[in-house]
Amino acid sequence: MVYSRKQFLQNSAILFAAAMSGSAFTAQKNKPLLAFSTLGCPDWPFQQIVDFAATNGYSGLEIRGIKRQMDLTKCDEFSSPERIKATLSLMKEKGLKFINLGASANMHFHEGPEKEKSITEAKSFIDLAQKINCPYVRVFPNKFPKDRTKDQTISTVAENLLTLGQYAKERNVTVLLETHGDFSGSDDILKVMKAASHPNIALVWDISNMWTITKESPQEVYKKLKKYILHTHIKDAKLNGDKLQYSLLGQGDIPVFEAIDILYKDGYKGYYSFEWEKLWHPEIAEPEIAISHYAKAMKEHFGN
Repeated sequence: MVYSRKQFLQNSAILFAAAMSGSAFTAQKNKPLLAFSTLGCPDWPFQQIVDFAATNGYSGLEIRGIKRQMDLTKCDEFSSPERIKATLSLMKEKGLKFINLGASANMHFHEGPEKEKSITEAKSFIDLAQKINCPYVRVFPNKFPKDRTKDQTISTVAENLLTLGQYAKERNVTVLLETHGDFSGSDDILKVMKAASHPNIALVWDISNMWTITKESPQEVYKKLKKYILHTHIKDAKLNGDKLQYSLLGQGDIPVFEAIDILYKDGYKGYYSFEWEKLWHPEIAEPEIAISHYAKAMKEHFGN
């Protein structure tokens, strides 16, 4: 078959457009999902939070208190079905999703009022997550009490997680255990996750929490825990002896971009959530600086 010059040009244009469309789709598909925790902006009202997120290219919000109210069930934005409807409407308008609710529930208590308080709080957050279409609720493993063996505490954490996992399954929510506190070694976390095997239990990989304590390479941690990781907490810091000084992303000592690249190259589909601990460390940079810098640094790193 003989093509005319006109036919050749038309076909070439069609093929080029298709290639560009496919390329754009791939770029969009592989674009890293950015979120930040409201721990980084403890004094901002909700409207300011969503406005800032949308303006700076975020697509997710991780709620860890609003206006210093850490019990999210008491926040005005979630105080009634009508307020929840308005809150969800605002989120949709800004192109945002709730991606995680940060509870203060500790899983290491094996009995007593502390355990009941933590389980009750976690369940209330799971109920709220269901109402606002949020997939995850974060809890802590936290401590290895001195009056119990490590294996006993690991069993307790797993048992408490399984209680929550079953509750969450009925509500289409997943409970995420953060790598946090005394549970910063990958082997301890792995033991917990194996003991708490459940489709509605997974991990938040806090790269900084683990590395600053254990110095385990991100590659080794990921190799052990990758099947459980559904969410991340990203932050950077400088080490001055035993002291930790939080820094803007890429300006510290933590191999955070190494971990980010490992996740990205392995097809991680969750959020890269910036956890700027302004509430606990008021001396660090203001949220306007840190949260906008994080988005810029991540976009520059990924070249988009």
